[in-house]
Amino acid sequence: MKNVKLVVATHKKFQMPADSNLYLPVHVGREGKDDLGLVGDNTGDNISSLNPYYCELTGLYWAWKNLDCDYLGLVHYRRYFTASQERYSEKIKIDEVILNHNQIDHLLDQADVIVPKKRKYYIETLYSHYANTLDGSHLDKTREIIKKISPDYLESFDKVMKQRSGYMFNMFIMKKELVNDYLTWLFPILDALYETIDISTYTPFEARLFGRVSELLFNVWLCQRKINPKEIPFMYMEKVDLFQKGKAFLEAKFLGKKYGKSF
Repeated sequence: MKNVKLVVATHKKFQMPADSNLYLPVHVGREGKDDLGLVGDNTGDNISSLNPYYCELTGLYWAWKNLDCDYLGLVHYRRYFTASQERYSEKIKIDEVILNHNQIDHLLDQADVIVPKKRKYYIETLYSHYANTLDGSHLDKTREIIKKISPDYLESFDKVMKQRSGYMFNMFIMKKELVNDYLTWLFPILDALYETIDISTYTPFEARLFGRVSELLFNVWLCQRKINPKEIPFMYMEKVDLFQKGKAFLEAKFLGKKYGKSF
């Protein structure tokens, strides 16, 4: 059986998988917070203090730097990879729907990278959706940084920004060598962006922009590396108001109303 670790990024107590050999709940942003009784992302080599801005990436960074495994993945306390497409209901038991070790082994025999099914925007590009719902200048500044420190990725960045779909949530499972390649490229870009943007007047929701930008940059990395990942379903482990989500999307597109909270 492959040596796989799936980090479950969480900031609160929630139902967790029973298989502790495969799934590792990590308290992201643990620095200065109350103890949840979980592994914190503030031990060893860590960037836990950046969690208000980098979101789940602080847990991913911790796992990258501190875990010894052959394959590494990231899921969320409320989003998991599943074997089939299902929607949340209160009757669902987490261990009956999320991927088990045998299923993951089989998937990794088929592909180097496992990702959630693409999110499709249809009437938006990845760039226009970000610009309409948040602030397009974040991506403009990111492009400038890539042009300066990683110019070979510029063509892939421009290509991805024109796509109408992408892999979101920073969810993946892949070989540790690929994780190393990806994060060695990603974090210098985010760190430069963090130094560039003045977030002093941002709300807590707005300040989490670096985690959101990284979702798009994951797609840029895949494009540049010419990786064709294996798409599988994912599932929310709590109820999502799809009406409000769709309403906010359309209001941003046609009325210029920016997102002010997560959905």
